Amino acid sequence: MKKENFNPADEKLGALLRASRAMPSLPPRFQQNVWRHIEDAEAPAKPASWLDTLAMLILRPRFALAAVSALVLIGVFAGIQEGRQAARHDAQMNYLTSVVPYTLR
Repeated sequence: MKKENFNPADEKLGALLRASRAMPSLPPRFQQNVWRHIEDAEAPAKPASWLDTLAMLILRPRFALAAVSALVLIGVFAGIQEGRQAARHDAQMNYLTSVVPYTLR
C-alpha cells in the first residue's frame, strides 16, 4: 500500500515541477491530419481484383441466399446431366452386350 505524505513542501515542489514542464508545440495542421488518418482507417479497403469484388458482393447478407440458391441449382443441373450421360452409356453397353454377348468380355 502506498504511503501518502502530506508535506507542504512536496506540494510546492510538485507545483513547481508542473509549471516548469515544457509543452511541445504541435506541428501545423496536426488536428486535420489526425482526422484524415482516422477517416482513412475507417474507409473500406478497395478490392485488389475482380474476384475480390465478386466475393464481397456475394458475401453480403442480401445476396448470400441468392448466391447459395444459384450454386445449389447449378449443382443439381450438373448432376442431372451427368446422370443422363451415365444412363446413356449404360444403355449402350447393355445393347452391345445383348447383340454381341461374348466379344466385349
